Amino acid sequence: MQPECPPSSGLLSRRRFAELLALAALIHPQTALADPKFEAFIQNTLWPRLKAAGISRELFEQGFKGITDPDPTVLKLAANQPEFTSTTSDYLAKAVTPARITTGKAKKVEEEELLSAIEKKYGVDRHILLGIWGMESNFGKDKGSMSVIRSLATLAYSGRRKDYGNEQLIAAFKILQRGIVKPDDFKGSWAAAMGHTQFIPTSYISYAVDWTGDGRKDIWNSRQDALASTANYLARAGWQSDRPWGWEVTLPKGFDVALIGRSHWRPVAAWQALGVKRADGGKFGSLKAEAFVMVPQGVSGPRFLVTKNFLAIMDYNLSHSYALAVGHLADRIRGMGPFEAAWPDVDFGLSFEQRVELQKRLNAMGFETGGSDGRFGARTYEAIIAYQKKKGLQLDGRPSPKLLAFIRENG
Repeated sequence: MQPECPPSSGLLSRRRFAELLALAALIHPQTALADPKFEAFIQNTLWPRLKAAGISRELFEQGFKGITDPDPTVLKLAANQPEFTSTTSDYLAKAVTPARITTGKAKKVEEEELLSAIEKKYGVDRHILLGIWGMESNFGKDKGSMSVIRSLATLAYSGRRKDYGNEQLIAAFKILQRGIVKPDDFKGSWAAAMGHTQFIPTSYISYAVDWTGDGRKDIWNSRQDALASTANYLARAGWQSDRPWGWEVTLPKGFDVALIGRSHWRPVAAWQALGVKRADGGKFGSLKAEAFVMVPQGVSGPRFLVTKNFLAIMDYNLSHSYALAVGHLADRIRGMGPFEAAWPDVDFGLSFEQRVELQKRLNAMGFETGGSDGRFGARTYEAIIAYQKKKGLQLDGRPSPKLLAFIRENG
């Protein structure tokens, strides 16, 4: 539908013309914003890939109906560089809130029968499932409202996540092919995480289960299917029912800081023999479980002894902050208290560029920081400690301009 041509050049006519243009954009928003290059990409690049993966032309056209331009929100979020001042403590403050803890406790009571049955089948702690449910969608309140197909096509089209976009797009169409969800209802986050516990398409195909027995693995509308699917995921990622994710701990005076990090797995009993204790004064249990000492915000901050169950949570989302938040939210829902130690200041006097340089230099020397995004997490502190150990420096694990200068000069 084309807007009428204004009968005169007067102000009223120009205003009317503008109103009609706005109306046309509302009626045909995709047409008004059509991007010929993106449309060509869909037809000339994505269609051959999807066809090769066994997707029919009819389903392809249904999935891309009305999609003619990349999603600007996805482009913005995909290109966003995480703020280097973001810390684990910042993340936890936003993730483990009083409201979320209260809701989690209520859901624990409401879903007791379901959670008990899932826990019995998969051996995954119900509190961890509640922690993930709360973290991922605020217990089903925020499941995402963006088009999965448009989001993934946008990622495949531009930016640093093209491989991810292409892989997940094929998986997304295979989900549509199964008829579990219709294209118009295929919604998720900007990165195409879907449903109550935010599975990406490949995870859905590999781990989703039909807990209700209705023939549909419906993680969008069935909390039962979603929670059981999450338990299945964690169980297959190595979750073991005889141990927790970990504990906040205190380290004894004179503790060898060089023992911090995932290269030093030891049984909990061995750490206990070295004088490592639970910060809340409780007993460890799980004495045979392998664990390592983690310092997510530096040696002077809270210290944790984490088991391989912590890594199972990280398999769900590859972030120490995320895994710690899930574990802590789970513990708070269980009835445990907040962390004992205070979080330290991390204003190290390094610019963002210097942070990235420090990480890149450490990575190049074989001291893995887990990336070079300018954010200092557990892996970066472990890498610094290992470097300081090798060079005979004081083992404070602290990034600083002085340390960066030393690395520049000495390698």
